[in-house]
Formats: sequence, C-alpha cells, structure tokens
Amino acid sequence: MNGRQKWDELSPGKQRLIVVGAVTETVLKAVALADLARRPSAQVRGPKPLWAVFLTVFNSVGAAPIAYWLFGRRKAD
Repeated sequence: MNGRQKWDELSPGKQRLIVVGAVTETVLKAVALADLARRPSAQVRGPKPLWAVFLTVFNSVGAAPIAYWLFGRRKAD
C-alpha cells in the first residue's frame, strides 16, 4: 500500500477540510489577482507579470496570496 487514499475512502471530516482549504485558496488567489490587476505598477514591488505567475502557478495553501499582500504591495502616497 502506498499510503494514499481515494476520495471516497476519506472520512467526511477530511473531505470537508480539503474542500474548505481549496475554496479558501481559490478566494485568496482571486482577491490577490484582482488587486494586482487594478493596482498601478508603481505600487507593486517587482514586475506584475511575475507576481501573477507566482499567484496562479504555485499551490501554496494561501502562502502566495499572503506574501503578495504583505510584501508585494507598496503603500499608496
């Protein structure tokens, strides 16, 4: 046995946790990408296309969007 379970073998609690995690990740990424699209380049640390790739490609359990919110944005003057 390789230690991996199929979806229907998981308990309902584990299934719910996975779904909630996936929805949370999707919402965080969508909000961060919407902010990135609207924000002027001068208010973003680094190239906007690189942030977009970082936010969309990496499955981060919320870490990529949080990194954008904490480190990727500059304060408006």
